[in-house]
Amino acid sequence: MKKVVFALFFVTSLMTAQDMDVVKGDFSFLKDQKEVNVVFDYSNLKLMKDNLTNDQYVANRVKDLEEKGKGTGETWEKKWYASRDLTFEPKFLELMSTVLTKEKKDVVFKEDLTQAKYTLIVDAVWIYPGYNVGVMKQGAKVSMVLKFVETSNKSNVLLEIKSEKAPGDITFVGSYDNEFRIGEGYAKTAKTLAYMLVKKAYK
Repeated sequence: MKKVVFALFFVTSLMTAQDMDVVKGDFSFLKDQKEVNVVFDYSNLKLMKDNLTNDQYVANRVKDLEEKGKGTGETWEKKWYASRDLTFEPKFLELMSTVLTKEKKDVVFKEDLTQAKYTLIVDAVWIYPGYNVGVMKQGAKVSMVLKFVETSNKSNVLLEIKSEKAPGDITFVGSYDNEFRIGEGYAKTAKTLAYMLVKKAYK
């Protein structure tokens, strides 16, 4: 029995692995900021192990669903794009706010703060949705490049952080909804980033 428990713990540990590393820059410019603008970017997105473009992924998924039921592919496509506004981005912003509030840091990360001096660009570069087919399940994985730039000059990157394979929905119960699992990957990324900022920018 102990071996089984250990094995489950080991597998879970592997599934929750996430790498987040500073590629360039430092955190000093954020120290006295009270608000940071947030922009979500999907222009560099690749999906699945085959690194499909978003258009390729959507076309394949729609085709598969349409073969199972007419109209289901079109319905899913609408849901896929709506999930950005309804699930992915809110999950990210919610976890950023939750951690910073919990740690008593007086700073807000929100969209449309166009007067903020700095902007965080959340660039989704790779997503694996995972799956749940009853006895077989695997969580989502989300990789991002997180860039802090000047709001008035977005080509000036002050800090760039690479986040790889943030896990989404790794419980043994799991979710049957791909978009929910991906949203959990966004949440995990935000949580890890927020704690990094607490430690390095808002001491």
